[in-house]
Amino acid sequence: MPGQTHILLVDDEATLREPLAEYLAKQGFRVQQASDASQARSVMNAFNFDIILLDIMMPGEDGLSFCRHVREKTEIPVIFISAKGEELDRIVGLELGADDYITKPFSPRELVARIKVVLRRTNNGNGVKPGSGAIYQFSGWTLKTDQRSLTDNEGVSVPLSSGEYQMLLALLSRAGQVLNRDQLLDITQGREAHAFDRAVDNQISRLRRKIEVDPKNPEIIKTVWGGGYVLAGDVKTL
Repeated sequence: MPGQTHILLVDDEATLREPLAEYLAKQGFRVQQASDASQARSVMNAFNFDIILLDIMMPGEDGLSFCRHVREKTEIPVIFISAKGEELDRIVGLELGADDYITKPFSPRELVARIKVVLRRTNNGNGVKPGSGAIYQFSGWTLKTDQRSLTDNEGVSVPLSSGEYQMLLALLSRAGQVLNRDQLLDITQGREAHAFDRAVDNQISRLRRKIEVDPKNPEIIKTVWGGGYVLAGDVKTL
């Protein structure tokens, strides 16, 4: 049906995947299933998806590798659903560009809430709605919010995960203002997303690798020791 959120559910455990797909369908979502990364790649060539629910431990290509592939090719939000619940596992998942991480076993109701949070965040970040046409120009870069695209001064596009996009937009819309980790989490994800403070540092690190001439000595996104981060330099809003 038009307007339905289309979910790709990737998990090799049929005993979890099939009941979960049925539950999500009853909640009004359109769900496509895949039992491994190879099948998921094929399905993605046939359908457009709004969000991906992705297991990590799968035979063949694991979820981390598949997430890396997704992030290189698209901006589709990814939520990891995994039995690996250690903090390091979650941090690695977020570093790869995942938008959230939920540990098995989990409540399907909580998963639905997480899905809605991620979709709300990626579709309406910082109050700038897709299609509003806001354009930010800074340090030779251009961010277009209607297309959610970042291009350099030669017009070459640089892909951003939804989390990276939200973080950059938060900083650009408050250029010159020091934002601490709590503020950035609230602006970009909301506390209901159960995010980690380290997630902010990871997003900033990835952004620096993409937009800074020397990521180790950043001139655009600067660290304010004891304070947080600030977008330095002039920002022009069109």
